[in-house]
Amino acid sequence: MISIKSEREIELIKEAGKILVDTLKYLESNLHPGLKTKDIDIMCREYLKKRDAIPTELGFEGYPSSICVSVNDTVVHGIPNDYKLKNGDIVSLDLVVGYKGYQADACRTYAIGDISERRKYLLKHTERALFEGIKQVKPGNRVGDISNAIEEYAKKHNLGIVRELCGHGIGKEMHEDPDIPNFGDKNTGVRLKEGMVLCIEPMLTSGKRFVYVEDDDWTINTEDGSDAAHFENTVLVTKDGYEILTEGLNFDE
Repeated sequence: MISIKSEREIELIKEAGKILVDTLKYLESNLHPGLKTKDIDIMCREYLKKRDAIPTELGFEGYPSSICVSVNDTVVHGIPNDYKLKNGDIVSLDLVVGYKGYQADACRTYAIGDISERRKYLLKHTERALFEGIKQVKPGNRVGDISNAIEEYAKKHNLGIVRELCGHGIGKEMHEDPDIPNFGDKNTGVRLKEGMVLCIEPMLTSGKRFVYVEDDDWTINTEDGSDAAHFENTVLVTKDGYEILTEGLNFDE
């Protein structure tokens, strides 16, 4: 069931979004070659504790960390470990923050040191695909309008679209209806209404779209070893358009 959020609920999601943005900015400022991905998890937990917020991912269906840290060919759900970031890596930080019972969700893919032109292209156009999708958010439009905008942009830039993963609604729960695929047809799917809160999140690859799950049952990698990028915002459907509740994390500025 799709819930329409009250003004109070929206304010709490907005506050969760502000804390999330601050957390990712803090983590970004500490990214450097040689940093272990498990240290990102530790920093995340400590920072959120100071802000009286909860890392919602921690313990979700058994997930062992407070943040998903996905490097290079890992699309999503990378578990922080002893891997040391290297110059030239790209790393996606996917975080869900809980505040007074409400959630916000966002992801960015970051460059570590000097990255290749191919990786710069992937990051630039994955983020732009996100905003192409967001432009379709307004009352009366449908989920398929968002999906189609992302798909068409990704295809135009020769990027693989991971089909097994999608965006979603959010509120009291991390994952709520509706699902928001990154491919689809215009004028299909759920009609958008004022007060819906959506997580839009293209996950694109520099190669083919196919993925597999590692033996830990969480980490999802590209099948062909190509790089993956992931950009996500929490977005409110307003009276005449949208408001990004995780604003201020742009890579492509």
